[in-house]
Amino acid sequence: MTVAGRWTLAGLAVVAALVVALALQLRQPTALTGPGDVAPDPAALAAAREHAALPPCPAGTGDIPALHGISVGCADDGSTVAVERALAVGTPVVLNLWAYWCAPCARELPALAQYQRDAGPAVTVVTVHQDPAEATGLARLADLGVALPTLQDPDRRIAGALGVPNVMPATVVLRSDGSVAQVLPREFDSAAQIADAVAAALR
Repeated sequence: MTVAGRWTLAGLAVVAALVVALALQLRQPTALTGPGDVAPDPAALAAAREHAALPPCPAGTGDIPALHGISVGCADDGSTVAVERALAVGTPVVLNLWAYWCAPCARELPALAQYQRDAGPAVTVVTVHQDPAEATGLARLADLGVALPTLQDPDRRIAGALGVPNVMPATVVLRSDGSVAQVLPREFDSAAQIADAVAAALR
């Protein structure tokens, strides 16, 4: 066999190997997308929930039309929450959208928790974790010492329904009737800054 023939056979062998490798790869299950791609471990998730010690998600009795048909998980216990009712609590709601890997979010979350302590029952603060890695999000909250009701919404269904730009952190202020007062796609530095922004949105 000539040298050219040998090179042709070698090339064909490489192509065949690549085709086989591609076929095997295509047979693998499709992975989730995003920075938090992990297979959920029930034991690790239960431990993360216990460590974070979050309060229960709100259980409103009203109805928010913009959120009809959206159900997400509650990070406190993994239960399914119908968002249209959960956020209809009869007070203004400050909804904060974040992810565990977002550095500005980590800076802002403690200020948000302080704002809730300062505001008391007059306002309901709820966070929305927008990444599939729920256990990692819970660990981030525990590390920050932030214990706020948290919804798990990796598909950004809430943000989409409320017209929130694809940036984080972002805060949505809902009036007591559930309508959107303002969308604030920015980071806040302090509880006082959040209080001022919420007050201005609700005027």
